Parts: sequence; structure tokens; C-alpha cells
Amino acid sequence: MNEMLKKIGDLGIVPVVKIDDAKDAVPLAKALLAGGLPLAEITFRTAAAEQAIKNITAEVPEVLVGAGTVLTTEQADKAVAAGAKFIVTPGFNPKVVKYCMDKGIPITPGCSSPTDIEMALELGLNVVKFFPAEASGGLNALKAISAPYKMMKFMPTGGIDMKNINDYLAFDAVLACGGSWMVKDELIKNGNFAEITKLTMEAVNGMLGFDLAHIGINVSDADASLDATKRFCSIFSLPLKEGASSNFAGAIIEVNKSIGLGANGHIAIKTKNINRAIAYLTRNGVEVDMSTAKGPVGGPLIAVYLKEQIAGFAVHLLQGK
Repeated sequence: MNEMLKKIGDLGIVPVVKIDDAKDAVPLAKALLAGGLPLAEITFRTAAAEQAIKNITAEVPEVLVGAGTVLTTEQADKAVAAGAKFIVTPGFNPKVVKYCMDKGIPITPGCSSPTDIEMALELGLNVVKFFPAEASGGLNALKAISAPYKMMKFMPTGGIDMKNINDYLAFDAVLACGGSWMVKDELIKNGNFAEITKLTMEAVNGMLGFDLAHIGINVSDADASLDATKRFCSIFSLPLKEGASSNFAGAIIEVNKSIGLGANGHIAIKTKNINRAIAYLTRNGVEVDMSTAKGPVGGPLIAVYLKEQIAGFAVHLLQGK
């Protein structure tokens, strides 16, 4: 997969933006950045799109900016010259797709049928836009049409909001979702960039879903671990679950059978997507110790520790269900 598309997958949400006045582009980009989402797809539905991309590229280079609703090769050229790093089209236009691919420009064309998907595969694409997502039948339709094409990833767009985005993102075939609920026209036109930052932050937090999974306690040996675990179970009427390296009182207290990481033990923070969580933390200057990564051989990542300890506790991410 193209590195640019991998970055979009790590971010998870693509703000789809219509800008009527190019002067709003920079404050919009700064609002998205402050909300934890340094990404914008500026649609070519207005005459201000080209200049908006130029402004963001020049003044907020931390934001990955692309062009959406690209209908012609001429628009693709204008977008790239302005600084767009990727192109998105509403439908599958073979001429535009081939043109971008020949120039090495990452392009995600709109697809809503097996025929579209097979044309994309024929041209060597492995990521397409499922559009219009909700109007085309939503997640159930995407699951049905994507079933024969395990090699393809999708970016559903159209009718996506906070109510359904996590349902889409939980589907393995989805790379990221496009949406405009955090960058509505009236918010941009009214200069309400603080609200855009707030909505963006809510979207990112909702996508990552950070929450306490359990507290881990270090003790010296297996007997001490079992004694402590049983006591927690007795006090709080929790079920006992014995394991190879630790015991659990319910799902909230883990007692190690030896001294593990952390002076006082560890805190496990669950997340809806551990890979996106790692990317998010890394962007915000939090170091993750990938040497501690755990998961089945050849399978997905399940847990990984941060490099720092907080108040004597090691902290690790845990893939939630």
C-alpha cells in the first residue's frame, strides 16, 4: 500500500471539507490540528479549493492535505501543483485514475459495486472509496460487496458521523472513513473554528476509545499472587481466573506471579484500535516501546507498553473488543 494511504489509515478519519473562501483554509487546518487530526480533504466543489490547498501547504505543513471531488486530469494537475498529496474522486473515472497512477499520485476513486472494484484491481489499486456509503446500503452492503475482494481496503464516505463511524472502522476491510460532520459549512463560514476543534477532538477520542482495562499488581511469587487475587475476589465478589504468569480478579485486577514492569505494577488502557492509538500517541510525542509488543505469531498486535512510567506504574495499551 502507498505510504500516504498508510498515513491516512493511521489517522482513521478524513475530514471532507468544502471551502468557499480560501482565507478560511489556514484557521480550519489549525483547528483540525489542534483537535488531533492533521488531515484534510479539500473538495474541488468550489473555486476556492486550489488556493485553499496552497494556503494550508504553505502555512500549516503539519497537516496532510489532499483534493477531493476531482473530476478531470486538469483538476488533478491543479491540486498537485497546489500541494495536494492525494487525490479522491467521487466515481471511477478510468482516465483520471490512470493519469494519476502514471504520475505516481496516490488516488482513491469512488466505488460502489463489484464492477467498480474489479476495474480498480485491474489497474493495480488496493484502496478505494466506498461512496456514497450510507445511500449505497451502508456497512451491510460494504460487507457484502467486499467479501470476494480480501485484497482491497475501503474508505467509506457519505452519511458517516459519530453515530456510525466506529461500526465502519471496526470492519477489517475499512482503512479509514471520510466525513464532514466536524467541518460543516456553517461552522467554517461563521469562523467557529473552536467548535471545529471540539468536534474533531470528540471524533478522535471516540475513534480511539481510550478506557481503563485493568490494574496490574506486582508480587514476588505465584503463592502471593493467588492469595492477593483471592482476597480481591472475596471482597468484591469477583470471579477468579488463574493464568500462567498472573491471576485475575474479574477483569479489573491482575496480580502478577513475579515482579513485572513498573515499580508499583502496571495500568492497562484499552483502545478500539491499537495501531491507530500508537500512531496517535507517537504524533503527540509519547514513545511506545515496540520491543514489548505482544500478539499471536503472524497475527494482530494485542498489547504494547509505553516507554515511560507514570507515578511508578508501567502503562500498556490493550486492544479492546
